[in-house]
Amino acid sequence: MLKVHQSTMKKLSALLASTSLATSCALLHAYSSLPRPSSRRVVGASAGSDDVRPGVFSPLLTLAFSGSGRRKARCSALMDQSRDGSSSAEEGVVTVETIAESLQKGAYKNILIVSGAGVSCSAGIPDFRTPGSGLYDNLHKYDLPYPEAIFDVEFYRQNPMPFVTLAKEIWPGVKYRPTLTHCFFSLLNKKGILSRVYTQNIDGLEAVAGVDPEKLVECHGHFRSAGCINCGTGHDADDCKSSMLENGEAPSCKSCGGLVKPSIVFFGEVMPNRFSELVHFDVASCDLVIVLGTSLLVAPVASVPNWVKSETHRLLINRERVGSFYGPKDAFLEGDCDESVRELCRLVGWEADLDELYSSTHSK
Repeated sequence: MLKVHQSTMKKLSALLASTSLATSCALLHAYSSLPRPSSRRVVGASAGSDDVRPGVFSPLLTLAFSGSGRRKARCSALMDQSRDGSSSAEEGVVTVETIAESLQKGAYKNILIVSGAGVSCSAGIPDFRTPGSGLYDNLHKYDLPYPEAIFDVEFYRQNPMPFVTLAKEIWPGVKYRPTLTHCFFSLLNKKGILSRVYTQNIDGLEAVAGVDPEKLVECHGHFRSAGCINCGTGHDADDCKSSMLENGEAPSCKSCGGLVKPSIVFFGEVMPNRFSELVHFDVASCDLVIVLGTSLLVAPVASVPNWVKSETHRLLINRERVGSFYGPKDAFLEGDCDESVRELCRLVGWEADLDELYSSTHSK
């Protein structure tokens, strides 16, 4: 059963990286109906064992794109329409300055955000994979069989304490506060031009910064709700927080006695339905997509910027150029997320608004 599951995941990984939006969502729905293996991990197994580490975030699949394998053809919302820039002669090449000018004029009405761990680094939250400083490189104190086990549902079932200990560090609003970039998302929300934020982060700092939860798609889950890992029965999030942060233990389900955890997508769990329910509309209706602080290596989120319509403007704010941001409708603002967001707001004339929002967020 486990080997069949792994084979299915490998095929799904490749398909998600190369198919259109509609096909990808259909694949996710199909995968969610598959039977789960009774155990995906053998506690104490070696990190290199293929039997215990298929190397995927189910179904948030880590895709090791090579330069030649990186997807070049980008799909629109409802059809496989190449973003070949055929209309660029009339409309001109997009730059950071032209995007800022359009923001200033109020030309964008539906801005779609795709964000990764880079937007939260200045809050003090480590990303997962940076060598030396990433979360996976600093989990020795938890005595894990392999770093990813801390987010593995089968390992949690056997030993929840490592995650409970980590939860004390990363629970939203307890130790860490929103960054300038999170406040930028909130600013767009307040101005009525934010369509949605698709975040790969679990820190919940978008909501703490004031982004309307209806504007959020937290692709890897969040801490605002909780549930049993056995029967799925919902559990009060405040009780879960109190049990983990104050008592240092995982709560038990009142229905079946199983372990309860926050609604974070662990390895071996299915992505929230909210993604596939909203992404069709969001990519079809947005007029600007801004991608920040991400390597664009985790499907299906990595494909969201590729699914927008061919005429949609795209802005990448990142320390390095990633994905398919090389077309005439694409702009690249290189550097730290917070510094780059400030520069963009300065060009638009929103810097004072951004600073005011950041100050009010941190004074609470």
